[in-house]
Parts: sequence; C-alpha cells; structure tokens
Amino acid sequence: MQIDIVSVFPEYFDVTGLSLLGKAQEKGLVTIRSHNLRDWTHDVHHSVDDTPVGGGAGMVMKPEVWGQCLDDLLHMPDGSTQEQPSTDQTADTADVIEHKEAMKSSDDTSNGIASEADSSADSHETGVTEPVLIFPNPSAPLFTQADATKLSQAKRLVFGCGRYEGYDARIPDYYRSKGVDVREYSIGDYVLNGGEVAVSVMLEAITRLLPGFMGNPESIVQESYTGDEPLLEYRQYTRPTTWRGMAVPEILTSGDHGKVDRFRRDEAIRRTSRIRPDLIARLDCSTLDKHDRRLLEDLGWRASAAHPVRQDTNE
Repeated sequence: MQIDIVSVFPEYFDVTGLSLLGKAQEKGLVTIRSHNLRDWTHDVHHSVDDTPVGGGAGMVMKPEVWGQCLDDLLHMPDGSTQEQPSTDQTADTADVIEHKEAMKSSDDTSNGIASEADSSADSHETGVTEPVLIFPNPSAPLFTQADATKLSQAKRLVFGCGRYEGYDARIPDYYRSKGVDVREYSIGDYVLNGGEVAVSVMLEAITRLLPGFMGNPESIVQESYTGDEPLLEYRQYTRPTTWRGMAVPEILTSGDHGKVDRFRRDEAIRRTSRIRPDLIARLDCSTLDKHDRRLLEDLGWRASAAHPVRQDTNE
C-alpha cells in the first residue's frame, strides 16, 4: 500500500517510522510519504489560506493550492487553466519545480510502490486499485472499523489535512466530479486544531489490518467493533493472577476453554449494553443463541424481533 499525506506540518508524521508501522515500512508492506502543502504555493509568504467568502471568523484553506498539489499527487491533468488569475500567483517558483521533479523521480523508481503492471496483477487481491482521497472533517460521517477494513484493501490512499476553519468545500466536490473516490470522515463529536491527529488515527486503524502487519494475526480477530457482530471487547487480564488483593475472574484460570469463551462473550454483551447500547440495537437476532437471548432479556432487551429492542421502549 502507498500512502501520501498532505499537511502544512509534514514533520508531524515522522512518528510513522516508529513501532509496528515503522517495521511494516521496513518490510515493504506500506510506503508513507508526507508532503508540505506550502511546496505548491507561488507567493513569497507561501500562503495556503484566505478569508471566508460571505464573511465570518477564521481562515479557509485555498482551493488553488490544494488543486495543484492533488493534481500532482493523483497524476491528473493540470486544472489550474480553468482558474481565474490571482494577483498573488506567478510562474512556478524554484521550490515548486524542485518538488515536482522529486515527485516524478520518486514515482519512476520502485521505492515500495507497485508499477503499473504490478498494480494490474494485484487488482484481484485488493479489489481497490484506484487511489482514495480522504479528508478528516468534523462535519462528516463517523469513521468506523468497517471503513478501516474496506480502506485496508486499497492500493493507495491520499490524506489531506485541513487547518484553520477547514478547506474550501469545492476541493472534494471537484475531485469527485473527476471520478476520484473521495471520502470525508469525522473521528468523533469534537473539534481539533487540524487534521493531522485525525489522519494519524485513521492511518493506524487502516494499516494494522494489512496482512503481515501484526505479529499475531489473531490479535485483530476478536476486537471491539470487529466482525459481523461489532460488540465491545471483553476485559483482558495477565499475570500475576492476584495483584494488590484483586484476583482475575476464577473461570479464566479453569482451563475450560468453552466456559472461558462463554464468559468472555457474556462480558462483551454486558459491556456493550452498558456503554454502547446502539451497537446492541444493531445485532441480528437470528445469529444469537439461546444463552445470548436470555442474557439480553436479563439486561432489559427484547430479542424476539429482527434486532434487540429495549423493553422500556415502544419501538
């Protein structure tokens, strides 16, 4: 997988060379390149933002800069000829020319990136050969484990990190109109100073699902939000079995794997019912066994319909 990240703070992503993600790059499972958006500016101040049209607080990231950057990264025809001339734009600066040459040189070498022939050969494995353009946005749909799973099958991802009041809304609209797969995601109901943190979250959620990334593939099988029944994971314990007077649940040391599995399944259902009842409400009752149904009823759910319903509601 090839990943490109555009930010006004590309050094933020130096941490991608650490831990398992760093090892994955060493093994050639993923290639990550961070780009400074200011490399595509043309004025002496390297400006990437301007005041909002219609007034308002803050600054908005300019479409011209993003457009030239994404045209280069996505290998698309230069759409800048359609733009109206701007007083702060001139011919390409030396920095821009140098960056474009570096991009071309990088793309012409292997550098962990599949060639056109390799991409075609791998298309049956991944199912997603075209690049996916992703913008974090607090006003967008919530990024989920299901999204991470689907995106882990892509050959190439391009992340754009917004700043200030965000990016001009025409940027994602333009690339969608050109046939690019554009996604906008929120990572939660809160606002950050920029998209770098959100991209880091999505980056880790996606790459850890790549085959060969985890030392033990079973580590990602039974996790919160994973699988056809996205329950929260049961609580974990390790040795010593008694610590400061607190013992692990006795059944976990019994050696009876069937009882251990049932205990963990029950705890997952209880935790999900208490913390994320919305996930319980999405369960398919036809996949629940008799024990699951009895437990849900004890927890205040009716499990006789297509999906569980709280007993104190009329839904």
